[in-house]
Amino acid sequence: MINQRQRTVLIIGLALLLAACLPQEPIYIYITPTPEPGTPVPTVEATEALTVLVLSDNPAPTPTPTSASVSSPGDPTPTVLGAVFEPGYTLPPTSTPSATSAPTIGPSATPHGPTSTPLPGLDPNLMGIQLDPTLNQDDWNLAMQDIRRLGVKWLKVQVAWAMLQPNGADEISEDFRRLEIYLETASNDGLNILVSVAKAPAWARDTQAEDGPPRDPNALAAFMSLMLREFGTAVDAVEVWNEPNLQREWQGKPMNGGEYMNLFRPAYEAIRRYSADITIITAGLAPTGDNTGSVDDRTYLQQMYNAGLASYGDVAVGIHPYGWGNAPDARCCDLNPEPGWDDDPHFFFLNNLEDYRALMVNNGHASARLWATEFGWATWADLPGSAPERWMESDYVDECQQGDYIVRAFKFAQEQDYIGPMILWNLNFGMLAGLVESGDERAGYSLIIPRGIRERAAYWMLYDAISTDIPQLESYSVCPGSGGE
Repeated sequence: MINQRQRTVLIIGLALLLAACLPQEPIYIYITPTPEPGTPVPTVEATEALTVLVLSDNPAPTPTPTSASVSSPGDPTPTVLGAVFEPGYTLPPTSTPSATSAPTIGPSATPHGPTSTPLPGLDPNLMGIQLDPTLNQDDWNLAMQDIRRLGVKWLKVQVAWAMLQPNGADEISEDFRRLEIYLETASNDGLNILVSVAKAPAWARDTQAEDGPPRDPNALAAFMSLMLREFGTAVDAVEVWNEPNLQREWQGKPMNGGEYMNLFRPAYEAIRRYSADITIITAGLAPTGDNTGSVDDRTYLQQMYNAGLASYGDVAVGIHPYGWGNAPDARCCDLNPEPGWDDDPHFFFLNNLEDYRALMVNNGHASARLWATEFGWATWADLPGSAPERWMESDYVDECQQGDYIVRAFKFAQEQDYIGPMILWNLNFGMLAGLVESGDERAGYSLIIPRGIRERAAYWMLYDAISTDIPQLESYSVCPGSGGE
């Protein structure tokens, strides 16, 4: 028998021994070897892949992880475009600023680095991230590890209809089966799955210019039915098309909200025939004005309401509230003498949310929720070469501000009862071959970037804002005052 004093000494000794075994240096941004680009996607039989792709139910381990590179079959261009508009991003003078007071913000007034605020304790059930799914099996598993470790509960992928059925309406291609397996695996691993269906195949369209809807809306409905029969048990939400107010996504049809509703109705009915529970989301609209190749998104949404959107009481309204170089709590306008993205409400996260909500309420659709199926901030501060746009330079959005703005946007949204899940754009587009080298702004939004393969500070800032075990990792040193020290 040992007495109380001996027991206390023994416990202290064991604690000191365990502490000595723990790593004493903080873990910063992980660096792992860069895989060779252009790895082909292997041909996978469904029965074989179902065995290989089973992932652990346990959380990802904390030792040095690796991140996903992208290997696209055929054309390496991803199936989704984010906040990409006409060069210069200058909207016409007909755009009307919101009648709200504007805080002082911009390169001369915004402090360099994030606001030093307490970590918000974000709800991961209202958070997601978009992944380019054109990955080989190994890279898909690595991407799932990245997402599981990050802690968000929603995964969004864009289903490129043209890729899954390139030859005809009855086709189930290898890409179809591969995506089916991937999504079922992710669902079994505990993620909620949002699929955004867009890009009709050539056989369903009258024009082959860029991307667009089918000539017959019932063709999309038939594809929805087939997709859900094959892997609907893995699907929790469906977004019907993507940014139809941009001509590049809507070639071959009149570009207005009424025409979109003609596409939406049969797709909605097909989804509801399969399930009463899947969340149906209208296409996220690109925040832009009336330009060559685009229709003002506010105007377009009103046209959708004019065509009957408010009669759908069980749908969510999709939105893409990008913020460009503006903080998530800033309102338009005239924040900086430079014209363009900073002097129009379309380029402000908060204005986008508020304007959409006002349209919903004014049209008797207040019970619906906004789902931000894309949003984010881009920076080129930690990437080589010149920034593709002025607002991506470090004096507007640096590596720390990118993460800070994202965290603050999630926090604001979770405080509003009219906003549902928000999907960050994006996880891995920065690993697409050639995007960084060519100065493609899509890489600026990515949380995973080259130079080794590493997670940006924004990744770890989100991790810490979600984690219930803070500080589990001292995960980034480049952003003082952000919770990582």
